[in-house]
Amino acid sequence: MIKGYWIPVLHAHLPFVKHPEYDYFLEEHWLFEAVSESYIPLLMKMKRMVDEDIDFRLTMSISPSLAEMLADEYLMDRYLKYSDKLIELSEKETGRLKGDRSFLPVARFYKNRFKEIKSFFINFLNGNVLNGFRHFRDMGKIEIITCGATHGFLPLLSTNPQAVEVQIRVAVDSYAKHFGKLPDGIWLPECGYYEGLDEVLKKHGIKFFFLDTHGLMNGKPAPKYTVYAPVYSINGVAAFGRDPQSSKQIWSSAEGYPGDFNYRDFYRDAGFDLGFEYIKPYISPDGTRVFTGIKYYRITGNTDHKEPYDPPAASEKTIEHAAHFHFERKRQMENLSISMDRPPAVISPFDAELFGHWWFEGPEFLYHIFCEIESHKSMKAITPTEYLGLHPQNQVISPCPTSWGHKGYYDVWLNNENDWIYRHLHYMADTLEDIANKHYNETDIIKERVLNQITRELLLAQSSDWAFLMTANTAKEYSAKRIKDHVYCFNKLLEDLLSGSIDMIFLECLENKNSIFDELDFRVYASRCFTPSI
Repeated sequence: MIKGYWIPVLHAHLPFVKHPEYDYFLEEHWLFEAVSESYIPLLMKMKRMVDEDIDFRLTMSISPSLAEMLADEYLMDRYLKYSDKLIELSEKETGRLKGDRSFLPVARFYKNRFKEIKSFFINFLNGNVLNGFRHFRDMGKIEIITCGATHGFLPLLSTNPQAVEVQIRVAVDSYAKHFGKLPDGIWLPECGYYEGLDEVLKKHGIKFFFLDTHGLMNGKPAPKYTVYAPVYSINGVAAFGRDPQSSKQIWSSAEGYPGDFNYRDFYRDAGFDLGFEYIKPYISPDGTRVFTGIKYYRITGNTDHKEPYDPPAASEKTIEHAAHFHFERKRQMENLSISMDRPPAVISPFDAELFGHWWFEGPEFLYHIFCEIESHKSMKAITPTEYLGLHPQNQVISPCPTSWGHKGYYDVWLNNENDWIYRHLHYMADTLEDIANKHYNETDIIKERVLNQITRELLLAQSSDWAFLMTANTAKEYSAKRIKDHVYCFNKLLEDLLSGSIDMIFLECLENKNSIFDELDFRVYASRCFTPSI
């Protein structure tokens, strides 16, 4: 008998980073690492489950900016070169460590793994990671949902309502471009919600979204089943709330599974440990040491002394932890069902990059959870759309403004480190709305190209990643520069448009570099002529 439903949600997102003006650009590796360490390993586990006839369900949000990068031939060509470098280094390492009984098995493990990932990318995915997600979507195993166009933090963009409209509309259009249909659900960037946002979502055909726990718990009236059943907003869009118990068991490095001493240590990397002359061809050309993806040590404990990583031992731990997670969910669902008139739904959302990139063994852990579910059949993994099909009648409440950032509200994206960006974002949105209205009937092709690129510059500047990274003091200089560059490009293009003297070299350079949403039409910002995409 089914005790309850489990709805695992993986949010896959990276900011749009593309720098063809450089032969090597460090921040592009954010994408390459995520592909090799998270997206492909997750897809490989999905294929394994299908091959072994193990049923599974995952909900995957793939942000439009990530989808654009995964579909970009230039970036994927660079990814293959990145992959070849990893294979070359791993082959050198097996030679260097010949006879070393402690580390040679790990070096061989990486060599085989990198080759397997490249083969999967070329042969199964045909050079496009999105092919894999579409494949398992078409099989009914995963539900793919969208996100804000460039992951803009919607509550802080809402000063200009059109900015929010465009983030959602472009996201819906981009989803249709990449996945051949309109999205039913959305991952709100950073789970950022404010009163009235559901009206925009409904206008664009969105049927459900996700909130952090307190977004539902502090809603009015209070939800009858807390976060263990979705609710409908006043405008009829379903909201699913995060279960804190199951989430913490996984994401917490201190209390959750990823902190187990047998798992791979993320921070000890060959790029920092090996001699400079030896590792030089595999780090930044300027000599800056970077992660290579070859990590020889396990967490070991709170000590500087680290023991060699043992992949088979780590694999055994994923089986143990998956069994524990399944047992805890079963017990949780049994307790919840006592006071509910339906099986409870436990929603467990995570950043997709947690699985594989930050927690190396995460994809295998997920595989073993689905093996447990298949074996015991006491709970069932489903998607939000499947749940709403089973239980279409739900309570109506007004969710609370919220995010899933530190302290639960907006201060991660608005504080003393990053507050300066918003006067630019608001000015740019107001200006673009005005200029788009005035040029709505524009027929000059060059001017249309300028207006389209102006729109891209604003969308790219709106990415919540830049404000977040400033707060986290990670890639802070790059993030600030990205904002300033987009502001400069926006203003220069606008000046060129107004003066009638357009710098074509500058325009073409931006169209090549900041090439997100090549089908974008600036008229999406024209509020007087705005029409919904569906």
